[in-house]
Amino acid sequence: MRRPRRRPPTAEPHLMAHLRSTVWGPAEFVGLPPWWLVAEGLVAGVLGAGAVIGTTLVGAWYGLPAWAGGEVALVCCAALVLYLSVVRAGRALIGLVAVLSVCLAFQAPQAAAGVVLAERGRVESVVVTSVEGGSAAVPGRGRYLCSVADRDGVPLQVRIWRGCGQTTRPGDALAVVYDPKGRVPPRGVAAGAGPYEPLRDPAALAAALVGACAIAVVRSYRLTHVVSDAEAGGSGRGAAERL
Repeated sequence: MRRPRRRPPTAEPHLMAHLRSTVWGPAEFVGLPPWWLVAEGLVAGVLGAGAVIGTTLVGAWYGLPAWAGGEVALVCCAALVLYLSVVRAGRALIGLVAVLSVCLAFQAPQAAAGVVLAERGRVESVVVTSVEGGSAAVPGRGRYLCSVADRDGVPLQVRIWRGCGQTTRPGDALAVVYDPKGRVPPRGVAAGAGPYEPLRDPAALAAALVGACAIAVVRSYRLTHVVSDAEAGGSGRGAAERL
């Protein structure tokens, strides 16, 4: 009886390894990555998140529209993604960093305005002229928006939602914090909110961004096996190389 011929080995395992390396990064090292590699990833993430938040905060503080609006922050996001592409990080991790950084850039303007108002804002009482939203759509739910006017009867150009609730009526008084230099729009004073409450959500996003950058940089490296002293020129250390 003739034995069936064995099929030649396929390239499927190599293809899957290549796809996994492309999507998630090679990370060809044994055990924990070296500290300097983790440090490089953390520094990249901290610099990226700091640039996104810092440029927006500077723009809000000094009244620079392109900076305060987040346009410069988006450029910082693109620079961070470009850096990860240059070091050939995994595509999935690059996409994750891109999403987190853009979300942070969209949250940063409101947070930066809140920090400016917390640092140099002044609180004054305004009068409600009209109330919209909330119960007009679904009773007891939704956000209420109050149109207000200052003590001289001059209406503010923005509507207030902090402190504006279901029981608010025209003629009621609301506390509003405003920037004496007029570089950020005024907003209502929320009850029980701390001075740095606006930074809570961006801080969580920034921490996630730093972690994602660290993982992407670490997995973008291929670490060779430890070689002997003679092969390494007496150093006794493993050599590292990027893909």
